[in-house]
Amino acid sequence: MKNLACGCPGSHVRTIEKNKTQETVPSGRLQSELRQWPVQLHLVPPTAPYLQNAHLLIAADCVPFAYPEFHRDFLKGRVLVNACPKLDDTSPYVEKLAEIIRHNDIQSVTVPIMEVPCCRGLALLAQEAVKQSGRDIPVEIAVIGIDGERRS
Repeated sequence: MKNLACGCPGSHVRTIEKNKTQETVPSGRLQSELRQWPVQLHLVPPTAPYLQNAHLLIAADCVPFAYPEFHRDFLKGRVLVNACPKLDDTSPYVEKLAEIIRHNDIQSVTVPIMEVPCCRGLALLAQEAVKQSGRDIPVEIAVIGIDGERRS
């Protein structure tokens, strides 16, 4: 196998080995906890009515795929915006997030990211946006391993 030209550990190809476990069968179909659209940070207008008094969830794009309990543990009761700090043009993100926080009385910010180094940029963007907003609100960073386990 050829090595990738990129030295970023988050881009390394890996196979995630799982122990075979007994499958659990839910008693019914799971329901989505998503309560608004759009969700991509570039597309969310800072004046969207669903942002008012919200608990803001700023999720890295890969988290919902890696973390099987995303809807239950993170999305439920929160308003979602998602982004990729590696692939997106993040230059407008700090100001946009600061504007969202400043003008919508955001109650809290939760930022689930992947454990790869490039993903930490999203946590830094969120923390800087809260700082620039002038608001004193809690920011929780949750780190998800590439194996789907929550690290923090």
